[in-house]
Amino acid sequence: MLPIDGARIRASLINASQRERAAVTLPADFATLQWDAFDVLCWRDPKLPKVGYAVIETESGPVGIMLRQAEGRIRTRPQCSWCEDVTLPNDVVFYTAKRSGAAGRNGDTVGTLACAGFECSRNVRRLPPVAYLGFDVEAARLQRIEALREHVAGFVQAVREGD
Repeated sequence: MLPIDGARIRASLINASQRERAAVTLPADFATLQWDAFDVLCWRDPKLPKVGYAVIETESGPVGIMLRQAEGRIRTRPQCSWCEDVTLPNDVVFYTAKRSGAAGRNGDTVGTLACAGFECSRNVRRLPPVAYLGFDVEAARLQRIEALREHVAGFVQAVREGD
């Protein structure tokens, strides 16, 4: 991911009000982020524990969404819809996002299961176990990275369909 500043991140949020954009708290280590380690920049807001943000790169620039963790608990251990890691070292929760535009103002939302702390970029970069003799673990890792980008872009598109 290419480096972007806080003002561009706030401006990229397609489903947040002006007040919500102004209140965004950037990650604590924002000044020292290693941008090439991210396929998607995601973080939880330290001031609002149930709120998270995801920013992806598109051809027209960064696009971000604001997510809210749903109330309640999931009864079984779900799989993250973004990284699809089956050996998750972390919890997965249900997040909702207001649709952008008039649909979002009318209360329309979309939801997804994602890693609680948005560890997806780290999860897909781990080398997978060798599945069979001759298995190309690096190619599998690159495929998982690309799949993460596609899954998050698809979710962002679902949020955008409210326009």
